[in-house]
Amino acid sequence: MNLKTVAVAALALAGSVIPVAADSPATAPSVTFTKDVAPILHRRCAQCHRPTQMAPMSLLTYSQVRPWAKAIKQRVVKREMPPWFADPAHGKFANDASLPQEEIDTIAAWVDEGAPKGDDKDLPPLPEFVDGWSIGEPDVVLSMPEYTVPASGTIPYLYFSVPTNFTADTWIAGLEIRPGNRKVVHHVIVSVLDPGREPPAQGSTVGNVDVIRNQLAGTTPNKPGMIYPPGIGRLVKAGSSLVFQMHYTAIGKEVIDRTSIGLKIAKTPPAKQVRTGLALNSKFVLPPGEPNTEVRSAVTTSEDIHLISLTPHMHFRGKDFTYTAVYPDGRSEILLRVPDYDFNWQLSYVLATPRALPKGTRIDCVAHFDNSSRNPANPDPAAEVRWGDQTWEEMMIGFYTFTRDAEATATPEEER
Repeated sequence: MNLKTVAVAALALAGSVIPVAADSPATAPSVTFTKDVAPILHRRCAQCHRPTQMAPMSLLTYSQVRPWAKAIKQRVVKREMPPWFADPAHGKFANDASLPQEEIDTIAAWVDEGAPKGDDKDLPPLPEFVDGWSIGEPDVVLSMPEYTVPASGTIPYLYFSVPTNFTADTWIAGLEIRPGNRKVVHHVIVSVLDPGREPPAQGSTVGNVDVIRNQLAGTTPNKPGMIYPPGIGRLVKAGSSLVFQMHYTAIGKEVIDRTSIGLKIAKTPPAKQVRTGLALNSKFVLPPGEPNTEVRSAVTTSEDIHLISLTPHMHFRGKDFTYTAVYPDGRSEILLRVPDYDFNWQLSYVLATPRALPKGTRIDCVAHFDNSSRNPANPDPAAEVRWGDQTWEEMMIGFYTFTRDAEATATPEEER
């Protein structure tokens, strides 16, 4: 049984019937779906929990939500949904998906009162979503070759390359990855392979260091596309290829996937280039049965930069991950702490305000891994585990994106 099936089964079990409180003028419920809960679900959950998206059920209407009421309460009270794993004590993030406590309390109170519907006149309009691409119509769409996902078994990461056919250096103003079949695509990472670099064979299970270092975009169920702010963008050199790293989950029958990436092209070159850095450790060994192995990595900035986002990456044995900036004057500051890492959600944490890191700042990354039988996701607690591409192996990478201060400051005329 794959992880997604387990998750759905757990929700179904948790969503057992709740006694319905009869509405009457004398005992009108204080919290209703139409007035109190629907606005929260529409605003916080519908991006994923709607038709055509990867979430296992739609949560737009009362009839869709009602069978899952108890499960919804359990997941939001535990802060398992929406998925967001940053410790609120450290840093503020523009894409913070966590629910405020008052919204959690509202959902819990609604379920405790019997999950009443309420008056239809209080119901807000359904949220409107862009049909197709969330970034608008792309200027360029590049698609990997079709791949038949097997009906069962563990599927290793697979790599597919696509030529861009760009004849000139091209600046990307926005991008979005669209899985061809959301039922089987767990996550996707698309990387840029510069001209002259050898791409992995189609359907290969082995990437290379260029694929790791030059990531362009990634997607998980709760990651829509993105448009960069005016004045910054990603550079794709003429003659480059894109490499799709695909993580599939079997669903009991063979299906075909052909995942694509849509690109919005900047009309004029932006003033600053978004770049990807990483603090990587590939030399670790995780002893069998050990529940708390620490692995460290670090990188020191060679110039003044502004930090934009942080993306910790481990596999199933990953336990926690912390980024700390150690400044040239000796000060240190935790930039991001993820105390309960979950491989099923490859989240990026976008800083609410880009953070200035002067030349000589060291970015320290500390991760812990649980290779014991106490980790229910552990593929094999008896194995000695080292670095490797596949999910039953491990990685320890602190990705980050940044801009260089040495590049010209953007001006209003450069807006796209």
